[in-house]
Amino acid sequence: EWFSQSDESQILPRIPVMDNMALSVSSKKGKKTQDSTVQTSLPADESRHSTVEEESDEDEEFLLPESELEPSTRELDADGKLLGLDEEDSGEIDFSGFSGNLRRDDRDNSRDCWRISDGNNFRVRSKNFIYDKSKVPAGKPLMELVAVDWFKDVKRMDHVAKRKGCAVQVAAEKGLFSLAINLQVPGTTNYSMVFYFVSKKLIPNSLLQRFVDGDDEFRNSRFKLIPSVPKGSWIVRQSVGSTPCLLGKAVDITYIRGANYLEIDVDIGSSTVANGVLGLVCGVITTLVVDMAFLVQWQGHTYEELPERLIGAVRMSHIELSSAVVPVLED
Repeated sequence: EWFSQSDESQILPRIPVMDNMALSVSSKKGKKTQDSTVQTSLPADESRHSTVEEESDEDEEFLLPESELEPSTRELDADGKLLGLDEEDSGEIDFSGFSGNLRRDDRDNSRDCWRISDGNNFRVRSKNFIYDKSKVPAGKPLMELVAVDWFKDVKRMDHVAKRKGCAVQVAAEKGLFSLAINLQVPGTTNYSMVFYFVSKKLIPNSLLQRFVDGDDEFRNSRFKLIPSVPKGSWIVRQSVGSTPCLLGKAVDITYIRGANYLEIDVDIGSSTVANGVLGLVCGVITTLVVDMAFLVQWQGHTYEELPERLIGAVRMSHIELSSAVVPVLED
C-alpha cells in the first residue's frame, strides 16, 4: 500500500473496501496513508447544506496519490503548486500610493501589524474535486492585498470605500479594480478591519467577475472565509476553528458596487454565535496571530470553476484595540 502511493513506476492493486469501513473513516484522522483509499471510494455528498461549507476540514484527507491521477488531469507541480492558473495578465502592479493606518510588517514576531499570508497555507478544492474530493494548496491569490485600515467609531462604519484618499480611490486613479472587505465588529465602541485587494482587471466570464457583478443572492451563496489561528490560546483556536464558512449564510452582508470597486460590509454582530466568538477573541486579541483567506466558492454547477482560487489572504499579528483610528467618512 505504501509503494502504491509513493512509487509511480509500480502501482499495486487496490485492496477491496468493505461498505462498513467507510462509516468509520472520519474517526481515523491521522491515518491518512491507510484511509486515503477508503475515503476516495465514497461519492461526493451534495445533499448537505449548512452555514459552514458542506465538507469539514477533514476533507484534507481526501487526497489521492499523484500516481492514481490520469496524466491529463494532473494539476500540480513538484512543489504542490497549481499549474496553468497564472495565464491571465501577470504584469506588475504599481503599489506606490497605497496606504492604510495599520502598518505592514513581514518580520516574524512583529506586533500590531499585518502581512500577506502564504496562499499555500490554505487548502481549496482541486480540479479533480468532483471525482475524488481532493484539496490542494491554494497557491497565488487572484488579487493583491495592498493596504489594511483599522477603524473605530461610536457608530457602525459603512461604505468606507468612499473615504477620500483610501486605497480604493488610489486604485481607481491607477485604472485598477479593487475589492474592499469591511469586517464590522460591534460593541460600545464599533470597530472595522478593512482589507483592500486590487487587480489590473476582471477576467470576463470568470467566477470572480460573475461574483462582483452578480446579485446579492448569488454573492451570499459564494463568499467564503477560511479562518485559522496559528498562535493563540487553545480555547480561542477551538472556538474559531479552521472550517470554511459561507459568510453570506452566517451573517448579514451589504454589497456596494462602485464604478471600479466592490465593497463588502460584513456585520459580524448580526450573528449570535459569531458575536459570542468575537467577544472571546477581542478579550485576548493582543495575544493572537490570525490568518484569513477569502474566496468565491465553487457550488458544483460548473466544472470550469475548479480549481478554486483565493481572492486573497492576510495574517493579523497581535492587534491592539488602541491603535484603531476614527475615520473621516463623508455623509
